[in-house]
Amino acid sequence: MVAQTLVGPSYTAIAKRYRGKPGAVHKLAAKVKQGGSGDWGAVPMTSHPTLTDAQIKEMVTWVLSQGAPAAKPAGSAAKLYTYSLSDGTTVKLDFPLFIEGQQPKVTKDVFHGYEMFNSYCFRCHGQDATGSELAPDLRQSLKGGMDEQQFTSVVMAGRVAKGMPSWAGFFTPDEAKQLYEYTKGRTLGLVPVGRPPSAMD
Repeated sequence: MVAQTLVGPSYTAIAKRYRGKPGAVHKLAAKVKQGGSGDWGAVPMTSHPTLTDAQIKEMVTWVLSQGAPAAKPAGSAAKLYTYSLSDGTTVKLDFPLFIEGQQPKVTKDVFHGYEMFNSYCFRCHGQDATGSELAPDLRQSLKGGMDEQQFTSVVMAGRVAKGMPSWAGFFTPDEAKQLYEYTKGRTLGLVPVGRPPSAMD
């Protein structure tokens, strides 16, 4: 897990130990490639010989970024965006779903998330994030409490035991975030099925 220890160490624990140390990326990349045990207990880490060096470097760089303090101007607070749901309730998000003053036109990031999802993710997770028999309905995963960091972790690292490959080296962390934003919009019922209206319309 990103911030919790299950069998192996959490990503934030790894980042805290190695971030900023000379040779950290090279050392961790070798551990991912070769596997082994001893640094975090007796349970061995599975080797990943089929991953390319570029994929492993992307994964390790992302892991080392976890838990890093965000650079924000003094006294600034994260902007929240409030949206009304179909049941009359409201929800606050820390990213915009729509172009300001132009709802229902989605942002460039959300639209790119839609394009990527329906080019790659739909094969297992269903067209327009509607679910399928091959993999979990991601709308239910998000309703169940999966947050952006956990979503990104799964996208980048995969769940090999469950048949999901790692997308590190193919998607960047920013693109994983765009996938999350699109999926969150679909989960809330704010982004419609099909091609959402965008600035290009």
